[in-house]
Parts: sequence; C-alpha cells; structure tokens
Amino acid sequence: MYQVLLITAIVLTTLYCLLIILYRRWFLELPRFEAPNNLIPQTRFSVIIPARNEAENVDQFLPSILEQQYPSELFEVIVINDHSTDDTAERVRLLQLKYSHLSLIELSDHVEQGATNAYKKKAIEIAIAQSKGDWIVTTDADCKADSAWLKQYDAYIQVKQPVFIAAPVMFFNTGTFLSIFQVLDFMSLQGITAAAVSAGSHAMCNGANLAYLKTAFYEVGQFKGIDHIASGDDMLLMQKIKQKFPGKLGYLFQEKAIIQTAAMPDWKSFLNQRIRWASKADSYQDKRIFWVLLMVYLLNLALLMLSIAASFEVNGWNHFVMLVSIKTIVELSFMIPISRFFGLIEIMGWFPLMQPFHMLYTVIAGWLGKFGSYQWKGRKLQ
Repeated sequence: MYQVLLITAIVLTTLYCLLIILYRRWFLELPRFEAPNNLIPQTRFSVIIPARNEAENVDQFLPSILEQQYPSELFEVIVINDHSTDDTAERVRLLQLKYSHLSLIELSDHVEQGATNAYKKKAIEIAIAQSKGDWIVTTDADCKADSAWLKQYDAYIQVKQPVFIAAPVMFFNTGTFLSIFQVLDFMSLQGITAAAVSAGSHAMCNGANLAYLKTAFYEVGQFKGIDHIASGDDMLLMQKIKQKFPGKLGYLFQEKAIIQTAAMPDWKSFLNQRIRWASKADSYQDKRIFWVLLMVYLLNLALLMLSIAASFEVNGWNHFVMLVSIKTIVELSFMIPISRFFGLIEIMGWFPLMQPFHMLYTVIAGWLGKFGSYQWKGRKLQ
C-alpha cells in the first residue's frame, strides 16, 4: 500500500512541477502594459461595489476609488448595500456629501433576505441596470486602488479594444503569520492567472478587479445559468463572455492597475473564503481548469497521506521530505518573479515554512467546497 502511495505521489509531483515550470516560462514572457502618453481619457465607467457590513472599510478604502486621476464626469461609483446590519449605508451617505459621483442602492428594496443564494450577483445586476457608464468595473468595499487605476483601464480599452478585462489583485500584508500565508497563497493564484493569459488562455480572474462592456454583459444573458451558485460573479461570467466573444478578453498586466484588498482576519474566515472559491470548481466550462485543480488537490492529498504513512516505513520521511523539497524549489522559481512584480520579495523566506499548512488547507477546502456548506458574511451558503 505504501509503495502505491509513494509512486502516486512521485507521479503527481512530477506532473505538477512540469506544469509550474511552464507557468514560470509563460509568466516571464508576459509583457507589461504601457499606456501611450498622448491618450485622452474617453471611456465612461460605472464602478460597482457590493457591500455587506463594511462600515469601517467604506471610510478607509472607498476614497481611493472615488479620488481617481480620471475626469469625474467620466466615472461613477455605485455602492449596493447588501442587507447590512451595521451602519454601512450611513457611512456611504456621509461620503455622498463630498463626492457627487457616488450613489447608493439598497439591495433590500429589490431582493428580500433569504430569497436567493447569490446576493452578490443580484446586487451587481441591479446596479448595472441603473448604471450610466458604457463599461462596468467591479471591486469590493475592502479594496484600495492606485490613483491611476481607471486611467490604466481606459488606456487598455483604447489600445486593445477588448470587451472584458481582468487585472491583478493582492492582499495587504499586515505581518502576521496568517496574513503572510494568505498573501503567498493568493500571489501564486495571481501568477497562474497571468501565466495562463500569456499562454493564450484566460483561465482565472477575480471580481475585486474586473471590467467589462455593459452591452456584452447583457448579450450573454447577465448571470443567467450561473445565478444559483453563490460564488462565480467573476470567473463564471468571464467564461460566458469568452464563449460569446472569443479573442476579445484582455489582462491588464500593470503595477498601477493592482487592487489591494484585505486578507481574512482569522483562520475560520480564511477557510470559509477558500471553500466558497472551491465550491464553483465543477461549474467551469473550461474543463482544463477543473483538471488542473483536481491534480493539485490530489497531489496535496497524496503528500498529506504520505506524511502520515511515513512514520511506519523505513526511509518514509526521506521520501516525503524529498518530494516536498522538490515541489518547494520548483514553486519558488515561479514565485520569486511574481513577488517582484507585486513588490513583495521580502516575504519569500516564509514560503518553505508554509508548505504543511498549504497542503492541509487545500485538502480541507477542496473537500468542503464540493460536499459541504460554508459561512460567508453571516450567511450559510451551499
């Protein structure tokens, strides 16, 4: 039995490392977008921010969205208050006194509590219906933007003429173990996103930093067909648009386009977030994503089982340490250039220490994402 487990772990580690080497090559080949200096802003944006119990974040982060180096007459910011039990709405109303291009929608005026499993998608649909811009930009209430964020989007639209744009996202690093763990984990996902684009496949994106043509959103039927899934307002929508508009998706690979967002404050919240992300894995139309996720899951499961079995076998721990070391070295070769892009090279020394925690959480979140439920924003979702 141990020999079968060892051979399985070796095969999966080999396949995984080959894939990571490809990802590294593709990432290094992806050119940064440089906006021409002579462009005049012309795109009309509607920035949509669903918010539930985000009172503190509204005060801290929303001004960075509102105070863009972009003509205020060319963009609006719409916050949708999703049945908040704190004073999120009141904080937004106070900001409206200062910013005339900020508006507030109460989701409770349109959707009753308990009426859906996908509140965020409903919030976005309602906001888009009331928006004035030609392009929709989505982000979250706990996100901070560079002052040139919308300017980068406008330049990319003028130069590339896409209908959908994904852009990079990164967690704030507060210096705690949990924060560093989340930053490193999420940074790897962002690197894979960029690498896949470089290889010619838009495989992933994040709803904290997306833009799409409003007419394209309606042409694909909004969230119809995926509106029963609590998550997926980003990747599942991207797949619908990709199918309808092949070759018209873009990736804004530029430091000034990075959105920074808050990491989860505790392990329970972190695990629930990852379960929520994992819950949509078998809904992807592009089955290559599913098979890659399955391989990663099986690899971590095999290594975890090998770590348990190693205690009962001669040289068992040597086998486990060897495989994890190979995996870590290959991953580091990929993560170092990604960390340089995000300006986070200083935390890479933590990466090898995170391996056991990463294996454990991947197995738990992957299993519960498929077979369990999770808590999110005070709601129990499937």
